Amino acid sequence: MNGWDLDIPMSAEEAVVGRRSVRQFLADDVDPEVVRTILAGASRAASGTNIQPWLVHVVIGEARDRLSEAVIAAAEAGERELEYAYLAPSMDEPYLSRRRKVGYDLFSLYGIARDDYPARQAAALRNFRFFGAPVGLFFTMERSHGLGAWLDSGMFMQNVMILARAHGLETCPQQAWCDYGPVVHRILDIPDNQILLSGMAMGYEDLSATVNQLITERAGPEEFTRWHTA
Repeated sequence: MNGWDLDIPMSAEEAVVGRRSVRQFLADDVDPEVVRTILAGASRAASGTNIQPWLVHVVIGEARDRLSEAVIAAAEAGERELEYAYLAPSMDEPYLSRRRKVGYDLFSLYGIARDDYPARQAAALRNFRFFGAPVGLFFTMERSHGLGAWLDSGMFMQNVMILARAHGLETCPQQAWCDYGPVVHRILDIPDNQILLSGMAMGYEDLSATVNQLITERAGPEEFTRWHTA
């Protein structure tokens, strides 16, 4: 399992500050009742006027494998079709540098040279095997919802990631699945009136994996906060 001793309570601060995207999991099964407990707790996320817009599709076992094979086949065939635009067409600083750095840091841990594009592509495809995690989660909502529902759903997803840690599990949010939205819709029979927001891998962290040493840098409050006092 992971390195957290479940006999020692985890504080809210430890759960939040210690959260990161894990990119190599153990194959150990996760009890479905634990997943249900996490989702039930996550549903306490703030929701404007209590609309609770989030919907969840859990994939395990054969369904997980079938989805992985279908999306990898689409990726290898160049059949990328975005569910929605996650990033702006152009990006200013400091956002561009941050994005590039995390990519280079990740490739370095994989042992991939910056100009080794085949290896970079192979690494990207690991997303679609959930980095070895036994549980995949897909978050959707009705397309008719307004922008506020995106906020609600994001807070719900954050709750899932934090509560997973209280059960000795780790996660990796995976918006990459949305690059092949039509395939995910078809394999999971997600209605067209639902938009796919993101996928997520969930399982027990492989503590021996070098790639899991990645801790992304974050700007401090002095960089992103402005105090208004008068």
